[in-house]
Amino acid sequence: MQHWLVKSEPEKYSWANLVKDGRTMWDGVRNYQARNNLQQMQPGDLVLFYHSVSEKSVVGIAKVEKAAYPDPTADDDKWVVVDLVPFRDFKEPVTLEQIKEDKRLENIALLRQSRLSVMPLKAEEFDVLLALGN
Repeated sequence: MQHWLVKSEPEKYSWANLVKDGRTMWDGVRNYQARNNLQQMQPGDLVLFYHSVSEKSVVGIAKVEKAAYPDPTADDDKWVVVDLVPFRDFKEPVTLEQIKEDKRLENIALLRQSRLSVMPLKAEEFDVLLALGN
């Protein structure tokens, strides 16, 4: 199993939306590196859901339900989506400030490639974030 982090502006699509909807197609990714990350996701992989821009915090855990398939919102078949389902809320959001302050997370992609919307996490990074949020 692999671990991931996806970012979404809560005003556009929030964790609460995913919980209410029960599943979502993670579409609209138009960055090659993020697309490559989507292509590596497999059913059962755990995905941290990060509210970007206004909240800047990890708020929940989703699971990959369906591996990559063509993005129906794209004009080009090189873009893909995965299906995500909610798995568990964080008891407490883990803020970007907390992440920056934790030396165990100093190499996390969220800090090194802040504009990337879909990124892998090392198991240790996932575990640290999980502990901080619960």
